[in-house]
Amino acid sequence: RRNCRGNPNCLVGIGEHVWLGEIDENSFHNIDDPNCERRKKNAFVGLTNLGATCYVNTFLQMWFLNLELRQALYLCPSACGDGVPKDTDYEPQTICEHLQYLFALLQNSKRRYIDPSGFVKALGLDTGQQQDAQEFSKLFMSLLEDTLSKQKNPDVRNIVQKQFCGEYAYVTVCNQCGRESKLVSKFYELELNIQGHKQLTDCITEFLKEEKLEGDNRYFCETCQSKQNATRKIRLLSLPCTLNLQLMRFVFDRQTGHKKKLNTYIGFSELLDMEPFMEQKNGVYVYELSAVLIHRGVSAYSGHYIAHVKDPQTGEWYKFNDEDIEKMEGKKLQLGIEEDLAEPSKSQSRKPKCGKGTHCSRNAYMLVYRLQAREKSLSVEVPAFLQELVERDNCKFEEWCNEMAEMRKQSVARGKIKHEEVKELYQRLPAEAGSPYDFISLEWLQKWLDESTPPKPIDNTACLCSHGKLHPDKISLMKRISEYVADFFYRRYGGGPRLNVKALCKDCVVERCRILRLKNQLNEDYKTVTNLLKMTVKGNDGFWVGKASLRSWRQLALEQLNEQDEDAEHSNGKMNGNAQSKDESNEEKREEEEELNFNEDIVCPHGDLCISENERRVVSKEAWEKLKQYFPKAPEFPNNKECCSQCKILEREGEENEALHKMMASEQKTSLQNLFHDKCRPCLGSWPQETDELYIVSQFFVEEWRKFVRRPTRCSPVSSVANSVLLCPHGGLMFTFASMTKEDSKHIALIWPSEWERIQKLFVVDHVIKITRTQAAGADPESACYTSEPQLCPECREGLLCQQQRDLREYTQATIYIHKVVDNKKVMKDAAPELNVSSSEAEEEREENKPEGEQDPDFNQANGGAKRQKLSQQSYITYQKQGIRRSTRHRKVRGEKALLVSANQTLKELKIQIMHAFSVAPFDQNLSLDGKILSDDTATLGSLGVIPESVILLKADEPIADYAAMDDVMQVCMPEEGFKGTGLLGH
Repeated sequence: RRNCRGNPNCLVGIGEHVWLGEIDENSFHNIDDPNCERRKKNAFVGLTNLGATCYVNTFLQMWFLNLELRQALYLCPSACGDGVPKDTDYEPQTICEHLQYLFALLQNSKRRYIDPSGFVKALGLDTGQQQDAQEFSKLFMSLLEDTLSKQKNPDVRNIVQKQFCGEYAYVTVCNQCGRESKLVSKFYELELNIQGHKQLTDCITEFLKEEKLEGDNRYFCETCQSKQNATRKIRLLSLPCTLNLQLMRFVFDRQTGHKKKLNTYIGFSELLDMEPFMEQKNGVYVYELSAVLIHRGVSAYSGHYIAHVKDPQTGEWYKFNDEDIEKMEGKKLQLGIEEDLAEPSKSQSRKPKCGKGTHCSRNAYMLVYRLQAREKSLSVEVPAFLQELVERDNCKFEEWCNEMAEMRKQSVARGKIKHEEVKELYQRLPAEAGSPYDFISLEWLQKWLDESTPPKPIDNTACLCSHGKLHPDKISLMKRISEYVADFFYRRYGGGPRLNVKALCKDCVVERCRILRLKNQLNEDYKTVTNLLKMTVKGNDGFWVGKASLRSWRQLALEQLNEQDEDAEHSNGKMNGNAQSKDESNEEKREEEEELNFNEDIVCPHGDLCISENERRVVSKEAWEKLKQYFPKAPEFPNNKECCSQCKILEREGEENEALHKMMASEQKTSLQNLFHDKCRPCLGSWPQETDELYIVSQFFVEEWRKFVRRPTRCSPVSSVANSVLLCPHGGLMFTFASMTKEDSKHIALIWPSEWERIQKLFVVDHVIKITRTQAAGADPESACYTSEPQLCPECREGLLCQQQRDLREYTQATIYIHKVVDNKKVMKDAAPELNVSSSEAEEEREENKPEGEQDPDFNQANGGAKRQKLSQQSYITYQKQGIRRSTRHRKVRGEKALLVSANQTLKELKIQIMHAFSVAPFDQNLSLDGKILSDDTATLGSLGVIPESVILLKADEPIADYAAMDDVMQVCMPEEGFKGTGLLGH
């Protein structure tokens, strides 16, 4: 049943049902049965997945069930062969010792699963990164063979070669003379292509298929001493006892630039006769299936690895899935469940039917066959020193089991005691009529009945009123309990203050009743005031009231009535914690009062009646008296009261200032007409013949001055020409003559001498900056010499250039452009823009190309934008038109894409970005910048001279048809997506 939260006497549905029902001992503890971690009889031991190490676990289980390999590893001499002191933990030092100890635990441990972290750490593997399982197998076998090759015992030294190593030969036959060239090579697994095949035997046939060497791929024959057409094939010379067949499910996808998994079905039989594939047919080459390694998942970069392995002693199949091991029924391999777990895809074919003794799988990536043996399987015993270590671990496990069992037992005992206690207290919890009682918060009672959270001391401070008693509004959060149970609670858990019958606050209840009566009266008074406001006030009997105050007076009155209630809510906050501090709540309320005090909206800063009559109106004396009842402290202004005299003086002064600013703007505009309209401006690039000197001011000064002239009532007047921004701390000029004609022209504005005289009269000039032209009489104008006053400061200019270059080399998230060149066509600077440029970009371009005045609505209204534009175009013939700001944005052309890059990223990382943008693999990319080839993949973009807005040319090579070659290159370009065997390669 549900608890009645508003009823303090309702004690039903607060969590008591857990204690009043049937006793379940498991609810008294959260400790699992330790026997669940115990190994079952005749079962194998699992391996813990350390994050992404399921691929390692599958190989360990498969190698463990290779009895010959296990026996050879047990024969390896160990540094601890004489025993390990009992007071020290065993720490294997070599890979062989790690495998020995791991195999001994897998064989005789009492645990259901063991932790292989020591072995994984010794290999240096990243437990959070799933590696390439096939590559891990190759590298580990190579490492193991190299480690065992140092052993004296030949059975140990040669075990990897005996078990896994076979031989094949690359045979090339000259078509002209028939000469046969043979290159013999060892193998530890056969890598079989499965694309286009349905059966394992078809894959082996293709692996051994004859290849023709013709055309540019002809073979140089030693006998003929020339290149001749030839044939090449692989011949199997000998096979190992354990034949590992790698199915190449993971191939490189050229379109995406990543590996992909081939989820196609491949059929294989439990018996495999390899004699038809051998060069010599006189041996026994019948193999039986001993393991199938499965990759569950559709992606090459994620998924889960499991192994189906046959017990060589019993012939039974087991599925090894990390900690969980499942025995297959009827000594049969069952792959159906694994095949159904892959994500469905419309492109996947249906599972073909399999006959007796055959299987098919779309997830198997490695098949392991064992040479069929007639003799009885090997019996492997754990060496004495390893068995002693296993017994030690088993003893630790038994101690842990006993400790967990004792903890469970103690938890159950405590739970039973608590159960009886709660049952008794709950029965005595209700307070009988006429008996003493206490109030306890419902939240605390629920925590007391919740076994998962031990109750804290009772805290009743959150439900107190301003008088230190129980707040009436908190009754709904409290429950009334008997004094007997309350005494028990306070003795056991402490806390306070106790709230008994004397804690009920009469003052709060009386105040609440008063507020309720006022609220009811407020509704009536609101109607009365509304009607009185409709009446016309005659004579001087009225009062000024703010219009904003009149609109919200009822709400303001209501908030005043609720003020004490709000104080209680803010100061108490949530029960048993999270209470808002009283200072914070008072501060918030003070801010609200400052904003909403009645009739203060017509009080000026000087405390008198404001001068704006639009913000106030006159109300009758009767209406004001009604409002005064609710706002006795509100400022009072009879309608015959004069406005604030100080505000009137300030208003007059403001009007005079506005008139003065308008006059100043008009005078300055008349004096500097051409500078304001940006008309007939001089240009350093084509020096005007009528003068030998020009003056310079900052462009910022000109822009701020134009803003003031356009809007003199809104913008502050410009009083001084601050040329110091163009000078260095030593007083020297920061720009050269050449730079002021080009990149630095945006920082300066050129002034005619006649304009400069007027500027000196109108503004305060801190520094005079002048450019002077000197040339001999009758000399060529190009031979003129230009000097600046003050002169250039070389040191500061050099520092400025270095800072600018540093900024270009230390960018982040800047845009560059990649242009793909087709058929060696050169990209033209004036190429047509892309047709797919968004409308917003086009609009922004048009806006950028508008003259500056046209972008200003006030200027258009005052002067006519069309007329100004026409004048500017005429003046462009002789002088530079600085008013039109050409867009500096790079305009994209067809075949070009924008990329976001940072200066510290490498060229290799850029190539990967280009691969995703253009579907061109990194090894097919030829990049150049301003004619320079970019080839160093490890260099950063900043060091290569790539700056924001750079255009890099991309020329793509012809695609490579050999997927295996591409796969190898991608392993170099993108090592993070291949095998990261940091420890294996190091070993």
